[in-house]
This record gives sequence, structure tokens and C-alpha cells, in this order.
Amino acid sequence: MVEFTEQTVLPVMCEEAFDMSLSIDAHVDSFRESGERAVGGVRSGIIGVGEFVTWRARHFGITWTMTSVITEWDRPNWFVDEQRRGPFKSFRHEHRFVADGDSTVAHDRVVFSAPLGLLGRLAETAVLARYLRRLIRIRNEFLVESAGAHRE
Repeated sequence: MVEFTEQTVLPVMCEEAFDMSLSIDAHVDSFRESGERAVGGVRSGIIGVGEFVTWRARHFGITWTMTSVITEWDRPNWFVDEQRRGPFKSFRHEHRFVADGDSTVAHDRVVFSAPLGLLGRLAETAVLARYLRRLIRIRNEFLVESAGAHRE
């Protein structure tokens, strides 16, 4: 298993940061480059606890399908999404939101394992962790830009 964390300051209050992070539309918009789209479950708007979304996207030249479920939440403090079907042996993404004046510090914690034994462990550390961290940063940069646009 591999774990990494990211922190991002969003220029909005926790409630808005929480909702933005659960927005299917914001997710799709942030990953236009990979053609990521919602193809099942909740396909637009804000996904809720116990609900699922099936994503389809192209990464590493391969089209992947992954179903994620919002398994836990305490609005506006944190929520968890976990893979139910897809390319990973396991995938858990914890989102935490901490107020900081007029802004929110968003904490992402991702814990995952690849499906292929020793080769999977090598891929986890050499390729997947770096790639997934990059995707989290892309999404978070999009949220920062979107939040800034809402403030103007």
C-alpha cells in the first residue's frame, strides 16, 4: 500500500470547499485533458453520502473505468470516497477541510494499492503515486481558480 497527502488553500469557507470537492461537474471540468467523464450513478451536481459515480477516462494511453462511492462524511469537515470497482486493488481518498480565516485548508490523503503483486508494488511507488499526486494537484488548482472566480 502507498499513501500520500496534499494540502491546498481554497479561498472559500469550509462549506463551499466541501461542496466544490463533491461536485461531479467540477471534477469533469478539471480533467478535460484525460477526457474524464461520469458515465454511471450521479453524473452531475453534488454527490452525497452513500451515492456512487462511475468514471471513464484515458490515462497511460488506456481507457479506464472506475466506480467510486462516498462512504463517509461529516459536512463540512470531511468525506471519504473509495473505489468499489476499477483498476486498483484498493483506493481510498480522504478529504478534510479546516477553516483558516476566510479560507479553507483542504487536506487530501490518498491510500491505494495496485493489483499486480511485486510488479504492482514497483508501479505503485515508481509511477502511480507520482501520477495520482499530479492528478490531485490538477483538481485542486482547478478548485482554487474556480473559488477565486466565485469571489470576484
